[in-house]
Amino acid sequence: MNRINAVILDWAGTTVDFGSFAPTQIFVEAFRRAFGVEITLAEARVPMGLGKWQHIEALGKLPSVDARWQAKFGRAMNAADIDEIYATFMPLQIAKVVDFSTPIAGVIDTIAALRNAGIKIGSCSGYPRAVMERLVPAAAEHGYAPDCWVATDDLAAGGRPGPWMALQNVITLGIDAVSRCMKVDDAAPGITEGLNAGMWTVGLAVSGNEFGATWEEYQAMPVAEIATRREHAASKLYAAGAHYVVDSLADLPGVIAEINARLAKGERP
Repeated sequence: MNRINAVILDWAGTTVDFGSFAPTQIFVEAFRRAFGVEITLAEARVPMGLGKWQHIEALGKLPSVDARWQAKFGRAMNAADIDEIYATFMPLQIAKVVDFSTPIAGVIDTIAALRNAGIKIGSCSGYPRAVMERLVPAAAEHGYAPDCWVATDDLAAGGRPGPWMALQNVITLGIDAVSRCMKVDDAAPGITEGLNAGMWTVGLAVSGNEFGATWEEYQAMPVAEIATRREHAASKLYAAGAHYVVDSLADLPGVIAEINARLAKGERP
């Protein structure tokens, strides 16, 4: 049928870990422990969605972080430095990720509705396999288990923003047309990944990295602040090329209905 057959979901900030705090907090701690360099949570969020080694590399190139690094060491960050921060990051992230494995509100019901509609559930992440091997079973204990998952270091070609993890989901799930697939993500590299794979892309403006609040903070937040943060997040996701931007995964069925109508008229991503 000419309709969406599969959705490929990101993890942190999309299906689990409202606000995407598990990776960002650990980047701050890894920089501090490895080299005594302070970075802010806001800086840690900037490259979110990339593989974690590439994320550290991108952080080192931020002008504010580079200035602090140059002031401390008299040179720019190099590959050996990135390796050391990554080696510090990994055990911290593996130990902590299970604490952020609870599905975001609405995810369980949405996944059930998608499956009832015959839609397959794929997933991929900027996390490496060693982290995913802890996160996946922990999320399953809370009731979220996609049909397949791909980690950022699983494929020789690489991770985001390339299309390879998304396309590996297509292969594993047995989907015969990428135009009937949807990539859902809360960060720009994941949107680019979906576009590069030829898929419809949906950004999540509130549950994820760009909004950057815990569930508790969000619930207590003034309406005006919510609107400001939502507009900021949506603008970044639309700038990355998202076809649609909604608040959270709970809004996805309505988007799928719109895309199905477009597919029925012969439109493609």
